[in-house]
Amino acid sequence: MAVAQPSHPQLAVSAAIFRDGKVLLVRRARSPAKGFYSLPGGRVEFGESLHEALAREVDEETGLGIEIIGLAGWREVLPAAAGAGHYLIMSFAARWLAKEPTLNDELDDYRWIAPDALASLGDLKLTGGLEEVIQSAARLIGH
Repeated sequence: MAVAQPSHPQLAVSAAIFRDGKVLLVRRARSPAKGFYSLPGGRVEFGESLHEALAREVDEETGLGIEIIGLAGWREVLPAAAGAGHYLIMSFAARWLAKEPTLNDELDDYRWIAPDALASLGDLKLTGGLEEVIQSAARLIGH
């Protein structure tokens, strides 16, 4: 059974988490974007700040402790088909602080990848706009 989507845009957050010059990419285990590598994140809950939502989502999906540096960019995902979601995703640059990735059931793989190696990863399916957000986040982090 398909999940019923709200009739209005949903606000979401994601984190470009940097550690030792590499950024964390995670692969989605279910729709939307099943099989695509992206950044950890998810929906903002009512009454939750963007930073609170980001820290919660990163913890839920990966178990990592992070330091949020700043807004790296945003992306709008419009519904591609009937019943699909409409999302506004605010993407932040962050630094890894603690723990090793422990993925929840929303994710099935992760990789730490150098931002300048993204273009050579032809075999990996990346979500739209991912490279631009990572490059912007890398500039904020100072890489």
